[in-house]
Order: sequence, then structure tokens, then C-alpha cells
Amino acid sequence: MFQQLIQSIFSSTGNNLSKEDLLKGTVIDVRSPAEFQQGHAKGSINIPLQQIDRSLLKIRQMNQPIITCCRSGNRSGMATRQLNSNGIESINGGTWQNVQEQMAQ
Repeated sequence: MFQQLIQSIFSSTGNNLSKEDLLKGTVIDVRSPAEFQQGHAKGSINIPLQQIDRSLLKIRQMNQPIITCCRSGNRSGMATRQLNSNGIESINGGTWQNVQEQMAQ
């Protein structure tokens, strides 16, 4: 359990996301708007990492769990820790490509 928690926080490839989480959750891509425009997981929304604090109320109203993603998994890991510490159920999905691939399965 502890190893899984550490891996979910620091993994650059992200977790294996359950179909249930993907179906009921919300995917937030925490990259910049320019990066998001270059490609993103279908159905994801863009809230850059530096705007997460300002968006907590809005995020609380979204379907949870919140699945965060980015280019490498580092920013999404930071966002996941930030959201979880504010009582928002969140999972680090790693790269946006990882999330997209798992959505297609």
C-alpha cells in the first residue's frame, strides 16, 4: 500500500487507472494552455498547475476522483498532492498520453 502511494505520487508514467475512475472522474491536464493545445487526452480540461489553488472551489464541484496529467507526470504529481491535501480525491495519471491510452482500453 505504502509503495503504491509513493509510486502514485512520484511516478512519471502514472497509475493504472481503473475503468470506474476514468468513467466517473474528471481528467485535469495541468500543463500550460499552449502545451494543452498541442495535444491532450480526449475530454480532459486544462487547469495549469499554478492555477490549481485559485480553482479549488470549481474543482470540488467536478466529478471525483480528479485524474491529473501533464507532459512527464511531475506537475500532475504536484497537483495531486495539492488536491489531496485540500480534501479532493485525486489520482496522478502521469502523462496525458498514458491517460488517453488507458481511456481507449
